[in-house]
Amino acid sequence: MAFVEPVTLRANGIALVPLSPDHEDGLRTAAADGELWTLRITSVPEPHETRGYIETALKMREEGHRFAFAVTDEASGKVLGSTSFHDILPAVKRVEIGYTWYARSVQRTHVNTTCKLLMMGHAFDTLGCHVVGWRTDNYNFASQKAIERLGAKKDGVIRGHALRRDGTIRDTVMYSMRSGEWPEAHAQLRYLQAQRA
Repeated sequence: MAFVEPVTLRANGIALVPLSPDHEDGLRTAAADGELWTLRITSVPEPHETRGYIETALKMREEGHRFAFAVTDEASGKVLGSTSFHDILPAVKRVEIGYTWYARSVQRTHVNTTCKLLMMGHAFDTLGCHVVGWRTDNYNFASQKAIERLGAKKDGVIRGHALRRDGTIRDTVMYSMRSGEWPEAHAQLRYLQAQRA
C-alpha cells in the first residue's frame, strides 16, 4: 500500500483531483494563462510538453516518490494548475509540497491558501506526517514569501542543487514545518482565508 493513496481533497470551491491524462488540455490552457513556462524559476510545462509532464508525474506516483494533483474549480471542473506531494518518505513520515503552479488569473486569490490548507491538513491529520517540507529556487522570492506565510521555517540553502530550465544551476531554499507547529499555522491560515472572503 502506498503512503499517499488516491484521494480528492475539497474546500472553498476548489478540488484537488489525482492528476490523470484527462487533465492534459486543462493543464495546457492553465499554463497558457500567463505563458508560465517562460519563467525560468518554475517547472511549468510548455504546451507541447504537457503530456510528458503528466506521464512523468504518473511514473513517479507508481514509484512512490510523488503524488500529483490537478487543481480544479469544483463547480466548472476547469483546471487551474497543479500541485504535488513529493519526496515522500514513509519511514520518517515526511512529505514535501511542491511542483505547484497556477494560472495567472487565479494567482493571489484564495486558491493557493485553500490548496495548502487541504494538503497540509491531509499530510498532518490523515497521513500522520511528522514533517512537511517545501523547496524553491533562491530567486523565486514570491514563492519564498508564500511559504513563509504558511508558517514554515527556513531550514537553509542547498547550493548548486539543481538545473533550471535555461540550463543555469540554482541554489535551493529549503523550508519545513513540524507536526507540533501545525495547529498554530492552521489557525493563522484559516484567519487569512477569512480575511480574503
